[in-house]
Amino acid sequence: MTPIWGGSQVLAATVAVVSTSSDEELGQGFADGDESCLNEAYRRWGALVFTVAARKLGDPEEAKDVTQQVFVGAWRGRKSYDPQRGSLKTWLMGITHKKVADALVRRFRHQRDIEAVTVAGASELPEQDPPTDSVVDVMVLADELDRLPEQQRIVLELAFYEDLTQAQIAQRTGLPLGTVKTNTRRGLMRMKKRLEVDGGTH
Repeated sequence: MTPIWGGSQVLAATVAVVSTSSDEELGQGFADGDESCLNEAYRRWGALVFTVAARKLGDPEEAKDVTQQVFVGAWRGRKSYDPQRGSLKTWLMGITHKKVADALVRRFRHQRDIEAVTVAGASELPEQDPPTDSVVDVMVLADELDRLPEQQRIVLELAFYEDLTQAQIAQRTGLPLGTVKTNTRRGLMRMKKRLEVDGGTH
């Protein structure tokens, strides 16, 4: 895939050098504002971002837009990325799920507006259906993960966004397997309790 954002082109020789860098080196370079790292990040994970967006949205063209939004948004917000708190890939996937959630919400609102126009003139408008489960799931997941303590957030992001097993998460993070299991359980319990409280207020 070719980079889809605007900006200066990076020399092929530079990209070739960056492509040999580890994910950690790439993440640090990205955070430091090295534009070649942006191109390399897209080369490594652009297809993954697109695939996740396309699977959730069911629309390749909309997925392309989301992919562009993810990398442009990540680059503009790179100062908020801390390589010490997690990998660049995980951070990008977090942005991806939020952008997908935004797209699904826009789609739902658009459909709702069309339905409202269709029934215009009726004495009473039918009550609108809530967003589909897929919309709710993505929105809730992105929001709730951000509210977790750091270690629980990282563990669950790796589980949800990268589909890693607990053993793989332990290997990726260097945490003991027991710690990964504990953080997974506690993180899920926190999310469940908040959802129960939020649900009870509606």
